Amino acid sequence: MFKTVQFQDFDKNVLLKIFPLPLLYVANHVTGLASTKKLSLPMFTVLRKFTILMTMILEAYILRKTFPKRLVYSVVTIVFGAMIAASSDLAFDVEGYTFILLNDAFTAASGVYTKKKLGDKGLGKYGVLFYNALIIVIPTVLASAFTGDLHKAVTFEDWVKGTFVFCFLISCLMGFVLMYSIVLCSHYNSALTTTVVGAVKNIAVAYIGMFVGGDYLFSWTNFLGLSIW
Repeated sequence: MFKTVQFQDFDKNVLLKIFPLPLLYVANHVTGLASTKKLSLPMFTVLRKFTILMTMILEAYILRKTFPKRLVYSVVTIVFGAMIAASSDLAFDVEGYTFILLNDAFTAASGVYTKKKLGDKGLGKYGVLFYNALIIVIPTVLASAFTGDLHKAVTFEDWVKGTFVFCFLISCLMGFVLMYSIVLCSHYNSALTTTVVGAVKNIAVAYIGMFVGGDYLFSWTNFLGLSIW
């Protein structure tokens, strides 16, 4: 309304321009939630490091980027630490590992394609953010209806509680801030930079997760692998 944010008006070409970002985002969220449920927080965060390697590979393949050797060595070291930690995971879960590796792939693809779409003329960073968020409403509603979560949300009793509604709205606001930050970071930097910066927070999550949740099984090899990355 105030012409502060501008992007292309919706038409049939928008769907072609934004594809496959919405599908990648939905798949990323679904596999992320599934893997969080199956794995301890430290193992979830350490296996997320494979996203960095996958992002680098996809950037080289899709965006035709090249990387200096020191950067490649750094990424290999991070993945090496993740492999050490995974090799001694006493709570190994095949389904959980499958979901987390799929989540890594979808996250990497989302980052690279976001960068690619930002480089295309027409949509711009605000168009990519708006239309991606708008389109993913459809598959998200269908998925939640299929799993029964939509019915649970409708019949949820705490909608009348001010505390819950406040926390829910704050969560929605921070979700927007997160998505906008990712798009903005990808716009000014590379998809790999965005992935690495996003992984910094996982250092705190991994160590806190050792004491919170009660599902982390300690071993020195696993702890060493966690500490390397």
